[in-house]
Amino acid sequence: MLLEIKMRGPQTSAQLGQRLGTTGENARQLLLKLGDDGLVTAETISAGVGRPKQLWHLTEAARSRFPDTHAELTLGLIKGIRAAFGEAGLEKLITARELETEKSYVDALATAGSIEGRLAGLTDIRSREGYMAEWSVAPDGDGWLLVENHCPICAAAQVCQGFCRTELAIFQKVMGEDVSIQRDEHILAGARRCAYRIRRILQ
Repeated sequence: MLLEIKMRGPQTSAQLGQRLGTTGENARQLLLKLGDDGLVTAETISAGVGRPKQLWHLTEAARSRFPDTHAELTLGLIKGIRAAFGEAGLEKLITARELETEKSYVDALATAGSIEGRLAGLTDIRSREGYMAEWSVAPDGDGWLLVENHCPICAAAQVCQGFCRTELAIFQKVMGEDVSIQRDEHILAGARRCAYRIRRILQ
């Protein structure tokens, strides 16, 4: 079903059912399950007379399941920049990316007031970028946890850990001065995920 949407674009459950040789209702049930897994999302559109239709789209998480040469391209670019401009040139690139990302995050979270509101907003941004992020109150009661179950830039981070360094700095900037953030788990250190501990700073 994911391949069908990938190949032919957004479709209704009835269209997908017809293409896959089943009923629209069976297709809809499967789509709901895929939606629960974060792989598809529905867009309701008005088609004139009659009930609105739901068009099903792939999410970024679903697109990541298909072959992708971005990692090889990114590694090639990093190596090329390092060879042509040295570590100083690569550092300039990382800093520029950090400033651009920081600005977009700050703008997106401008109206988020509470710590949990900011954390929820940051989690949503990261999930849309493919990090499969989630947040929760820490089970031990010591602050909150931001967990990223996937790293779409892992290949780049392996050859240039400046990306990870700036990531932590960006989180601190956008979450504000009333919290501290530390990385408790790191994929590059062998963990299955990256996890960040957020604590309120008592004034």
